[in-house]
Amino acid sequence: MTQDTPRPRRARRLPTTEELRIWRDFIETAEVLRSALTARLQSESSLSSGDYAVLLALSEAEGQRLRSSELAAHIDWERSRLSHHLGRMERRDLIRREECAADSRGAEIVLTATGLRSFRQSTVPHLTAVRELFVDALSRDQIVAAGDLAATLRAHLEESGRRRGTPAQTG
Repeated sequence: MTQDTPRPRRARRLPTTEELRIWRDFIETAEVLRSALTARLQSESSLSSGDYAVLLALSEAEGQRLRSSELAAHIDWERSRLSHHLGRMERRDLIRREECAADSRGAEIVLTATGLRSFRQSTVPHLTAVRELFVDALSRDQIVAAGDLAATLRAHLEESGRRRGTPAQTG
C-alpha cells in the first residue's frame, strides 16, 4: 500500500436493535429474578444472598472450613468485600475466623453450629422459591436451553478473560 491508499477499515460490529432488545430483556429479567429470590431469602430466613453464598460454600467444604482466599475465589468476590461481609457474619455467630494451622499468615473461615443451623433452615424455603420463581415458569425444554445458554456464556466469558488476562466475573 502506498501512502495515498487508505487502509481498509474494520467494520465496527455493534448489536442490532433486536439483539439489544433481547439483551435488555435478559439482563432486566435476571435482575428481577435475583431481587425476588433475595427478598424471599431475607424474609424467610433473615439471611442475605451473600450470607447464603458463604454458608453454602462452607457447608460443602471439607471440614466446613476454607481459607479466606479460597472462599473469595469460590464465590467470586473481591477479598475486601468478603472481609467486610465476614465481619458482619462473625458478629452474628454464623462463622468464625481461625488462624490457619498450616500458615500463620492466613485465616480459615469456619462454619459455626449457628451458621450451619441457619443454612439448613434456609435451604428448603430458598429452593422452594427457586422452584416457584424459575423452574415452574419454564418448560423442560426451556430449562435445558437455559442451562445450555448459561454454559455457553460462562465458557465465552472465561475464554475472553483468559485472552485479556483477567478473570471472568460470574458472581
